[in-house]
Amino acid sequence: MSFGETSFAQFISSTGGRLLRIVVGLALIGWGYVLRHETTGIVLIVVGCIPLSAGAFDLCYISGLIGGPWAGAAIRTLRKRPG
Repeated sequence: MSFGETSFAQFISSTGGRLLRIVVGLALIGWGYVLRHETTGIVLIVVGCIPLSAGAFDLCYISGLIGGPWAGAAIRTLRKRPG
């Protein structure tokens, strides 16, 4: 089974998964902004850009890094095979 066929990949590429990534990204960026005068704040802002951009542009960085499709639309076309 490829990563794109897993329940996690199907969820993360769905509308709900995209919204979750956007919310998490914005939360991390907001938390980082509060701590912007510390190194931790800058790190949080940078890290928050990852899920935010993935959700906003319908990308799955995990899938792309392990050899699967980058685009959420391509992941959604993969379905679990019976058996």
